[in-house]
Amino acid sequence: MPKITINDMEIEVEAGTNILQAAEQLGIEIPRFCYHDKLSVPANCRMCLVEVEGGPPKPVASCAMACGDGMVVKTESEMVKKARKGVMEMMLINHPLDCPVCDQGGECDLQDQAVAYGFDRSRYNESKRSVNNKDFGPLVGTVMTRCINCTRCVRFAEEIAGTPVLGQFNRGEDAEIGTFIGEILDTELSGNLVDICPVGALTSKPYKYSARSWELTKTETIDVHDALGSNIRIDSRGRALMRILPRLNDDINEEWIDDRTRYAYDGLAAGRIDEPYIRDKDSGKLRAATWDEAFSFIKNKLAGISGDNIAALAGDLVDVESMVAMKDMLASLGSTNIDCRTDGSLFNTDSRGSYLFNSTINGIDEADAIVLVGVDPRHEGTMVNARIRKNWLERKIPVSLIGQPVDLTYPYEHVGTSPQDLVKLVKEYAGKMEAKKPMMIIGSGVFAREDGHAIHAMLHDAAEKLGIITDSWNGFNILHSAASRVGGLDVGFVPTKGSEGFAEIIEGTKDGSVKALFLLGADEFNARVNIGWKCFVVYQGHHGDHGASRADVVLPSAAYTEKDGIYVNTEGRPQLARRAVSAPGQAKEDWAIIRAMSEHICSNPLPYNNLLELRDRIKKEWPIFKNIGSVTPAKWDGYTAKGKMAKDDFGLPVKNYYLNNPICRASKTMAECTEAFTSNEEQTEGKEEAA
Repeated sequence: MPKITINDMEIEVEAGTNILQAAEQLGIEIPRFCYHDKLSVPANCRMCLVEVEGGPPKPVASCAMACGDGMVVKTESEMVKKARKGVMEMMLINHPLDCPVCDQGGECDLQDQAVAYGFDRSRYNESKRSVNNKDFGPLVGTVMTRCINCTRCVRFAEEIAGTPVLGQFNRGEDAEIGTFIGEILDTELSGNLVDICPVGALTSKPYKYSARSWELTKTETIDVHDALGSNIRIDSRGRALMRILPRLNDDINEEWIDDRTRYAYDGLAAGRIDEPYIRDKDSGKLRAATWDEAFSFIKNKLAGISGDNIAALAGDLVDVESMVAMKDMLASLGSTNIDCRTDGSLFNTDSRGSYLFNSTINGIDEADAIVLVGVDPRHEGTMVNARIRKNWLERKIPVSLIGQPVDLTYPYEHVGTSPQDLVKLVKEYAGKMEAKKPMMIIGSGVFAREDGHAIHAMLHDAAEKLGIITDSWNGFNILHSAASRVGGLDVGFVPTKGSEGFAEIIEGTKDGSVKALFLLGADEFNARVNIGWKCFVVYQGHHGDHGASRADVVLPSAAYTEKDGIYVNTEGRPQLARRAVSAPGQAKEDWAIIRAMSEHICSNPLPYNNLLELRDRIKKEWPIFKNIGSVTPAKWDGYTAKGKMAKDDFGLPVKNYYLNNPICRASKTMAECTEAFTSNEEQTEGKEEAA
């Protein structure tokens, strides 16, 4: 390991570390524009120049110079300062003086470094050049005259997103960034280009001219649009949510987020339920009501209905506290007919290791072979897909897919489409796998069929025979698509033996065996799954979506940005979501609504009066919630199930990436993305879902 001296401070670094990285370890700042930790090194901005004693008689680019043993570096010598001023002067030659109207103002690297390291005057008197703006689609705006040709966006699109549509063309003064044939940025990660752009050349179209960074209140929380639990920061002003940005978490999303997470926030202000409603018996229409009136109406309707005839379903965006409160309330009513799997999935819920992403998302970096089963990671878990691409780029690992062929950002071998194809694969490679850490990633859509239990048992058997499960490695991973799913499974929001699950509950609303149904944010219904009219339905949620359209009573609740709550991601990692803004109108937190309702419809109200008491109750029964932010490894147990597997091909749960939940379906930006990025068939499916 080489030892290097920087500004009279000595440090020992790993071989291959460059001077810029070594300086960061010492807390020494070296300015840069083109360099980024997660991208390759082009060394083309020359802002990170330093002086190396005994080296070339000129400054060198610290991002491209590896540390050598005994190297002595100066970052603040007169030579370096003069060179930086010269580089900055060249950078500003053609840069427009529009900082007052630039959305990057206050967060601009060029602005900050011009003040800290730049020259105090300009000697350039010639005409400035101008570059035409490009159309990158509905999300990323362009002011290309501001571009300094750092190529961060080009490298991100090629290396991280895997959609190399950007490039730098022409030379010298005519050099510019763009798409060669007028394409738009067809990637689910395009919003990250705005984050990595060091100037205001690439900006957020939905956020354009909305606010300044110093006006905003910043709240650290997590995302719920998928089951990954990406760490995000919500910027708000008053009650208005202005933008969503990623937070650094190398275990989950690194420093990226997908476009649905970043841009669907405008749906939180549209189509909201802000007061209780009761369906009028005569007109059949919903009318506004008070909370007491709604609770009294529910109490009267439940009178005389036994617990066996009551059920509850939890939707995809529900927090753990709310599911526990609903479970407790139904238990008080004498019912165990509950389910959080509103996609109709059937799989083993008794063993935690059977339904988790056991290797963890970060563990994808260690895998040396990956088998994808009935999954489209690009749209079901975009950051998982980015991890797989990262591993493939670095080590060219083999990736195989069994299921519907999909457009991923790396090459793969398409082995087949059905469970029988996986059985054939196991027979061929059982005991012959050369990989030491093979991984199997299974989509949640694999289990959304009548033979789900049989398939789950087969997958267990396949994982053991292929060497995916060893004493030191568990590569059996289920990629859930619903933020609430793992939390619901962990707290037992599933039917017990003799109780009714999702399919039986829906059928019961039609034949009369289920006389009362509570929908806790459950909106995952469409033309193929209709609730019968022989049932009294209470819906609580934040959007007037599918569940509200069928309900007899509608109770307004807070969205994930408007409440504190616990969500468990697909790895089994409990994380805290924090309130950024207040809920509209009379909307309340889901658990608080259930607690208040229990006073009217239960013989004894629920035994907790605030969130802390509810969380204490959760931690006592389920110890995994004592370790917020950490993954508790799950024990691997074998699983066998009776039943025969059908020959049907594996399906995919996400029909339209941009319209997969109530928030997205209310978002104008997501509707524009659907029109711009999806096929006519996907647009039709999305409109059917939103109808």
